[in-house]
Amino acid sequence: MPSKFDPEEIRRKAEELESASLSEVLSWAWEAFGTRAAIGTSFQGAGLVVMNEAFSNGLNFPVFTIDTGLLFPETLDLKASVEKRFGITIEPLVPEQTLEEQAAELGPELWNTKPDLCCSLRKVIPLQKKLSTLDVWITGVRRQQNDAREKTKIVELYHFDVLRDLYIVKLNPMAAWSRDEVQDYIKKHDLPVNALTARGYRSIGCQPCTRPTASGENERAGRWTGFDKSECGIHTFLGSNI
Repeated sequence: MPSKFDPEEIRRKAEELESASLSEVLSWAWEAFGTRAAIGTSFQGAGLVVMNEAFSNGLNFPVFTIDTGLLFPETLDLKASVEKRFGITIEPLVPEQTLEEQAAELGPELWNTKPDLCCSLRKVIPLQKKLSTLDVWITGVRRQQNDAREKTKIVELYHFDVLRDLYIVKLNPMAAWSRDEVQDYIKKHDLPVNALTARGYRSIGCQPCTRPTASGENERAGRWTGFDKSECGIHTFLGSNI
């Protein structure tokens, strides 16, 4: 169905929210869109902060995660802990093909030969289907994570589907937060964290494509080692903010 909001109104609101607090940004999304806004999480620290801030203030957004079939056991353990902590069920977005079906059609361990295609099939396409049912996608993206994210806005608007005239608001309420601020919040509120963080993992994705990061590397340097790649595509396929 066509999006039920005025793009010009969103653009005006975006300027106002650039200086708003996390709770103010989330409250606006809840009041304006309700459950047509949803939190997408991969259980990084910023996503945990977003969920805690929302649910602590009675903002009961739906939550989804992309389950590629390649997640670390520690990530799945954290998912269970988060669901228990907040009393929620997190919707898994799964690829059309199982890993076995993908291997039979495209070859084994596609992530080692064509990582962009693997990410597209196992992450981007499931996300696209989900976003077509929403007005607002709430993320934990932060500008400090890497160079590709340094121009992230708190509110971004995309013409998601031109043929069906669908817009999507990408809400990045954590954009201005530093890693230290995220970690301080997590400690203050005693939030569960991925056990891998204690072993040097600062950005955690699929098991075959994630390694710990060394001192001085950016947060996402441990992703897709050996490839000229720092993004899986879920935060880039929409194109430019309009």
